[in-house]
Amino acid sequence: MKTSREKQAVMMMAVCAALWSTAGIFIKLIPWHSMVICGLRSLLSAVVVFLYMKYQKIPIRLTKRSVLASLTLALTFICFVIANKLTTAANAIVLEFTSPIFILIMNALVFHQKVRHTDALVVGITMCGITLFFFDQLGSGSLLGNVLGVFCGFCVACTYVFFGQSGKNERMSGILLGLLISGVVGLPFAFLTPMEITAQSVLTILALGIFQLGIPYVLFGLATGDCPPLACNLIGAIEPLLNPIWVFLFNGEKPGTFALIGSIIVIFAVTGWCILQDHILKREQQS
Repeated sequence: MKTSREKQAVMMMAVCAALWSTAGIFIKLIPWHSMVICGLRSLLSAVVVFLYMKYQKIPIRLTKRSVLASLTLALTFICFVIANKLTTAANAIVLEFTSPIFILIMNALVFHQKVRHTDALVVGITMCGITLFFFDQLGSGSLLGNVLGVFCGFCVACTYVFFGQSGKNERMSGILLGLLISGVVGLPFAFLTPMEITAQSVLTILALGIFQLGIPYVLFGLATGDCPPLACNLIGAIEPLLNPIWVFLFNGEKPGTFALIGSIIVIFAVTGWCILQDHILKREQQS
């Protein structure tokens, strides 16, 4: 039976994933350069995370691992926003969802961990799913967007690997630094590219910075203390499932047939792999 703390953590993780899923529609609604959106969104989110750390009296602690994680996290924020502008929201988020597969590959190549036959099979199935994304709309914009989506998955994987067994202080400090880096990189574009300031664009960027990225990262930091890793992975699948739905309902954008099939393959392969990994881990602990 789940404790009240675990149930609360699961609920926070579900809210977190649901809020993350609104990225696609909000990004599509703002007619600004992608780097401007990334910069302002990140800086607003950094304020939210900083206020949370100050309220919780979490000191800023930067180590080699947290700095490396902040760099890959900043790349994730930047590439994800650009990918959403160049390809469909569904493509961008599902391709980013391949991060567990990159973690598996890095564990094998860098840390020389043994790869099970089932792991290799899942990698192969996932790569087949990714390939299908590139059969729809092979124009330069869409192709670059898809490539950036895959790169986002790689950056997310690197972030998890760099954080490793780091404590809460390191983790939150790395998140804050990553937000600040992407904010500083993106903000100059506000002075270099035309910006149409409207009530909708201002309200939307505020929603992106505060509700889509800032508050979810605070919830994520709270939930991961009591929510089991498997539950976090599975609940996180809410994001790639809801993201394209919001964009379709409010913007009329829908993924192509091949991309839709690829999405189903990737989500089911990664989710099934997470369940299998948890089952194997429990069996090894009992033996």
